[in-house]
Amino acid sequence: MSEKILFLTGRLAERQLRRILSSMKPEFRYKINQIGVNVAALMSENIIMRRLNKNQDVDRIIVPGKFRGSLKKLTRYFNVKVERGPDDISHLPDYFGLKKPDQKLEDYECQIFAEIVDAADISVRKILKIAKNYAKQGANVIDLGCMPDTKFDHLEETVCALKSLGLMVSIDSANSNELIRGSKAGADFVLSISEKNINILDEINSTPILIPSKPGDLNSLKRVIKLVQGKKLDFFADPILDPIHYGFAESIQRYIKLRKSFPNIKIFMGTGNLTELTDCDSAGVNATLMGLVSELSINAVLVVQVSDHCKNSIRETDVARKIMFFSKINKRLPFRVDNSLMALSERKPTRKTTKEINELKSYIKDKNFRIYLGENGVNVFNSSLHVVDVDPFNFYDGLNVDDDASHAFYLGVELARAQIAWELGKDYDQDNELKWGVASKKNNENLNKRPKMKSTQKKK
Repeated sequence: MSEKILFLTGRLAERQLRRILSSMKPEFRYKINQIGVNVAALMSENIIMRRLNKNQDVDRIIVPGKFRGSLKKLTRYFNVKVERGPDDISHLPDYFGLKKPDQKLEDYECQIFAEIVDAADISVRKILKIAKNYAKQGANVIDLGCMPDTKFDHLEETVCALKSLGLMVSIDSANSNELIRGSKAGADFVLSISEKNINILDEINSTPILIPSKPGDLNSLKRVIKLVQGKKLDFFADPILDPIHYGFAESIQRYIKLRKSFPNIKIFMGTGNLTELTDCDSAGVNATLMGLVSELSINAVLVVQVSDHCKNSIRETDVARKIMFFSKINKRLPFRVDNSLMALSERKPTRKTTKEINELKSYIKDKNFRIYLGENGVNVFNSSLHVVDVDPFNFYDGLNVDDDASHAFYLGVELARAQIAWELGKDYDQDNELKWGVASKKNNENLNKRPKMKSTQKKK
């Protein structure tokens, strides 16, 4: 027999919930209980337990995503699993669609080397601060980028300090002496070894990253691979990813050919030539590159975040590798797995129809303003007015808040958020900040408690 689900909702969402469930034609059986409050955010455990019979003939109870209260308490009370649905009920089809991770994405198969550029010019103290931040963002290895014709007098001290924090370290230099010094100080990896300096392998204990002798020369890389294999040493091989219009397509071919020639070796890829040298937001670039990394089973990437438009590249790469790993092991597209890389727009932005907004307005009996994004723009309404526009300045004359500074300030903030969401194709949820994925700091939200009142909500 199919599963039976009880959906709890408020007055304003009941009709829409019924329409959505009816259009879904789900395999499960369901019933809906309108709990007697206008909006889901006003529900509480006590209200639900007081207004709903304890013995429900269902297998599962779904409360609105904005419900603030203890699911464990409700589960114990009804003796069936109680869970939160999506924040917006229009996303119910997705909620019951493709498999999503049961828990936070954590598994991956590719290491992140995060480069501290021009490390020779940075103090040990500052390097440690940067390294801790990079590790927090997802870096597995801290890469010290050395500089041509610049002495790195504190190289050994830096390596030892990083190792004392439990961090893995790599030395990135064209100077063989610096590679040897870094290795002897305890560095785990050295970048880069080619036929030109392969002789230093006898002087180092670090794992080498192998590169071609000259740009695009895959044969020289293959030769050095075989030489290192003959020494029975661990290594990574990097054919080098080139920038767009400077051999980008051919460099991808080199990675493909290398993997076919050596199915079991560890391969390395630097992503900065694409992220740093392309004028576009880095999240999509990093996601695409990590898709390539996943398909070719590339074992490590070197990430740089020097340019301001790439300031989140480590976080983006970390999320992307986890999405791609989940997708790979579940044999599915990297689609509807996690929204963290969708910073500027939504896959399916929520926009209410004019009919739905008019229906909501018909329920409103008070002067409090409701703000929704509709198919015609930003809608602001209460019991006595309804204004539609996009530019926040165009709302002022029609909202009658000339003598209410706190309310006018609040509406200014909310309408600015609504305008941004409307123009970028993002979701807008009144009284909540816009979501920017990994591009912004994620605040831990306690759904068991109601949020504190904002300054404009407090009575003076």
